[in-house]
Amino acid sequence: MTDLSPRRETPAWTRESAAGIARSEETVTPIIYPPTTETDPDYHVWDTWLLRNRDGSVATPGGYRVIFCLSAPAHLLPGKRHDVATIRYFYSRDGETWHRGGVAIEPDEAHGSRQWAGSALLDDDGTLYLYYTAAGFSAEDELTYTQRLACGSGGHVETDGTADPESGEALSLVGPWDHDILLEPDGDRYETEAQSRGMTYTFRDPWFFEDPVSGKTYLLFEANTPVPEGSDRCDGDSAQQEFNGSVGIAESPSGDPTDWQFRDPLVDAVGVNQELERPHFVVDDGTYYLFVSSHVHTFAPGLSGYDALYGFVADDLFGEYEPLNDSGLVLTTPQNAPFQAYSWLVYPHRDELLVTSFVNYVEFDQPSLDDVALLPDSEQLRRFGGTLAPTARLGYEGSETWFRGVLGHGHLPVSGEELPPADFHDRHGHRDSADADSGEY
Repeated sequence: MTDLSPRRETPAWTRESAAGIARSEETVTPIIYPPTTETDPDYHVWDTWLLRNRDGSVATPGGYRVIFCLSAPAHLLPGKRHDVATIRYFYSRDGETWHRGGVAIEPDEAHGSRQWAGSALLDDDGTLYLYYTAAGFSAEDELTYTQRLACGSGGHVETDGTADPESGEALSLVGPWDHDILLEPDGDRYETEAQSRGMTYTFRDPWFFEDPVSGKTYLLFEANTPVPEGSDRCDGDSAQQEFNGSVGIAESPSGDPTDWQFRDPLVDAVGVNQELERPHFVVDDGTYYLFVSSHVHTFAPGLSGYDALYGFVADDLFGEYEPLNDSGLVLTTPQNAPFQAYSWLVYPHRDELLVTSFVNYVEFDQPSLDDVALLPDSEQLRRFGGTLAPTARLGYEGSETWFRGVLGHGHLPVSGEELPPADFHDRHGHRDSADADSGEY
C-alpha cells in the first residue's frame, strides 16, 4: 500500500492526562427513564449513525432524515446481540418519530458473518455508500472476530413523499449493491489480529470524512497500534503495552469513496486504553474536534475511566491533538447508572453540539458489565434498553466542553431547526440541586 506522507510521531493520549478523568457537573448526564415508545419493539437497536452528505451535513432525501442502527431480534439475550448483528435503517420527517425502513445491508450479500458499525454517505450524484465493519467471514462454522473495513455502494434512496407508514415504506434504499473490502490492517501502522496480545482486538468502525479545510477525502476507523513484545513503550511495562488503542485514518487521493490508502494514526492510547471506538470529527472554523467512545474495562492498569464519550482537539487535521477538558472526558453516565448509555456520536447544530447514543442497561449499578450475566434472563431483557437514548446537548469553546441538557429520546434535529432553551447555558454555571455523582436533579 503506497505511503502518502512521511512517517510522523503520533500524538498520544497520555497516562498523565487520563489520570485526571473524573465525573463533574460539566460531564454527567441525567438518569435515563424508559421512553413512551421504543424505536422498534421487535428489535434491539444500538450503535446508531446518521445518513450524511459528503460535506458532513445531515442528509434529508425527500425531506426525511435517515438513521442506521445495529439490530438484533428483541427476544435475544442482549449479550448475544453482536453475534447476529444486522444493520437496519429508520427514517423520520421530524427527527422524533422514527419509522422502520428495513434491512440496509443484507447479510447474505455482505462481507462477514455479521456486520458491525460504520457510517453512511449520500454522495452528490445520489449514490449511497454504506460503510460497515465486516466481522468474521461469511458462512463460517464458528464465529471469529477478524475485522475488516467494508462498503456496500451503488444504491440510492427512493421516497414517495408520504409520511404514513401504514401506506407502505415512504423511504427505501434500493440497489443493486457492490460490496467491497476496503482495508485490512497492514501490521505496520495498524496491528493485525495475529500481532494482537491484548484483551481485545479492533479494526473497525469506518467513518467517511471530507475535510472542509483541504477538501480531501478520508476514512477514520478504530484500530490498535503495533507494540512488539520487548518494546520500550510504557517504559517496557508489558501489561500496559497490551492496551494500545488508536484512531486510524486513510486517504482517498482521487476522492473516490471506495479507494483508500493508509496514513499514520491521528491519536494513539498506548498504555492508556485498548478501544477508541467509533472515531468521528466535528470541524469548527479550522478547529478539529475528534470524538471516540470507550469503556471502563478498557483502561490500562493503574487508570480509572468510565463508559463515556471522550474527545481531543487540534488546529490541524494532522496536528497535535490534546485531550478535551484536560483529561479527555466529555460526557459520561451517573455513578448510580454507569452503563445506562453508550456509543455516542456528535454532530454540530447551530452554536452547540448534539450527541446521540442508545439506552444500554438501566437500573443496574454494579461496577462491571459482566455482572449482567448473573441476572435471570428476564431481568437481562427488562433492563436492556435497546432503543435510542435522549439526545444530549453540549456547549464547546476551544479545548472545553460542557453539558447543557437533553432533548427527547431519539430527537435528532437537522440544520436550522430551532431548539428549546438549554437547561444549562453558562459554561461555569451550576445545576440547581444537582449531584454530579448520582445524576439526580
